[in-house]
This record gives sequence, C-alpha cells and structure tokens, in this order.
Amino acid sequence: MNDYRKAFDELSFSADFQERTANLLRNRARELEKERTDMTISKTKKIAVLAAACIALLAVSVSAAMLWLTPAQVAEEHDQPLLAEAFKGPEAIEINETVESGDFSITLLGLVSGRNLDTLNQDLEKDHTYSVLALRRLDGEPLENETFDFSGYVMTPLVAGCSPAAVNNWTLGAFAQGFAKDGAYYYLLDTQSIEMFADRTVYMAFYEGFVPNNTIFTMADDGTIAFAYDFTGVHALFTLPLDSAKADPAAAEAFLTENDMGWTNERTEPEGEWEIERHETEDGEEIFLRPEDGGTDASQ
Repeated sequence: MNDYRKAFDELSFSADFQERTANLLRNRARELEKERTDMTISKTKKIAVLAAACIALLAVSVSAAMLWLTPAQVAEEHDQPLLAEAFKGPEAIEINETVESGDFSITLLGLVSGRNLDTLNQDLEKDHTYSVLALRRLDGEPLENETFDFSGYVMTPLVAGCSPAAVNNWTLGAFAQGFAKDGAYYYLLDTQSIEMFADRTVYMAFYEGFVPNNTIFTMADDGTIAFAYDFTGVHALFTLPLDSAKADPAAAEAFLTENDMGWTNERTEPEGEWEIERHETEDGEEIFLRPEDGGTDASQ
C-alpha cells in the first residue's frame, strides 16, 4: 500500500487533468458510436472503452484522496486521540481549499472547535479551535523536517473589521506544531476558539513573515482584510465557513476591548522618526539610523 501511495504521489497532474480525461473519453465513446454505420463494434470493445474510462477516473480519484493526510491523521501523528475523534465528528469543518504562492501549494484542510480535545492543553475551562494546513512544493521536491523553516511562516486567524494587530495568533494564545511526512509539511494550529467571531467574516492566513503589521496586511473601510499590494512573501488567505449561530458577540467585544491596539494602513516613514546617515563602502552602502532625540546608532 505504501509503494502504491508513493507512486501516485510522484505523479504530476495538471489541475484540469481529471476533467480533460473524462471529456476525451466521452468524446471518443461518441465517435465510436457514430462509426457503427461503417463498422461493427464488438460488445467486448465497448466494455474495454468504458473500463478504461473507469480506471483512469478511479486512478485520479485515488491519487487525490491520497495526496494529504486527513486532519484526524495529523492529530494522530501528534498523539492526540481525542482531537482525532473530533476531526471525524459532525462538528468538524472540512475545507480542502488550495492556493498556490511562490514555490508552494498551500491547502487548508479543515478545523474543529471544542473543549478538552487536546490532552496536552491545560486550559480546560475554554473552548479552542484546532486548524490543519498542508504544504507541498510545486516542483515536487519533498519537504523535510530537517530543512523546512517552520518558524519562518505564520498561520493565523484574522477577523474582518478587527485590527490584524488585535486578533491573531499572539492575542489568541496560539500554539503551532508542524511535521513533514511523505514530502508534505503539516501545520496543526491551536488557538482560543474563534467561534465567538462567527457572525463576522473570519479568515485563516498563512504567510512568510512574523507578527501581523501593515507591511503585510491592509484593512479596507468596510473591514475587509487583504495582503498588502506589495507583499511579496509566500501567502494565502482563506475565508472560514463558520456557523454564525455559534457567535458570542459579548465575548468578542470583551476580547477586542482587551486587545485592540488600533490599526492604520499608513506606513510610518523612517525619516519621520530617525536621522539617517548613508556612507558608501566597498561593498555598497552602509546606513546608520539615529533617533531624532539622540541615542545609540543602529547599523543596517
């Protein structure tokens, strides 16, 4: 079984391969029917054509099904049986949405919220949300634990109408884990439950960088959050299909009152806060920054 799975993982299919294959097979079947006026097609040949179509579609379907671990399997890899069962249950949300950015295919697999689902979590009085995301390289090169820079990327919830500085991994007390398996890399993110915001648009962002700021995100007048137009790092933004009936507006407002630090899309120009000295060197240019009211040099 492992050899079979490995063989499929090594195959490369275009995004529309399944649809194109089915259409080609259907068109060929129609052509064969039309040719009956000129020649007799044996029943055996018809069966062979249909069997070939079924095998091709089955192969693609099996390959797609084996492409990722399920969220439950990811939880099992982390020795979290209660969480694995929750991912199999009716409250789990399956997403399986993919974005390609930079060298990566980024797939948000799903999420589940609840209390006491994590045997390692001591925060027993609060609901948590657990989300699973998977990465693959577009060139097919396998991702490995030893070489993938887990700390160089962030997976975080964001909420429309709320400052990205107010609702994110840091304010939600997040804990992220990751591991590589069969060439893919999996993120398991644990945060305070985001269902309190379910009556708003809630996102899951994945990006190359660190704490959310206005060089990474912008917020429109209507509260919509997007990546900054000039942000060039790997990034993906998914909208989460949460059940609005599970929202807790009072808890959300209390959370924002405690954590809202304001937001502006206007970026502060360094010249407004620093004195800048530039010196040409053999290697290029050396820049010294000094606070306007004096202080220690910061060399870039």
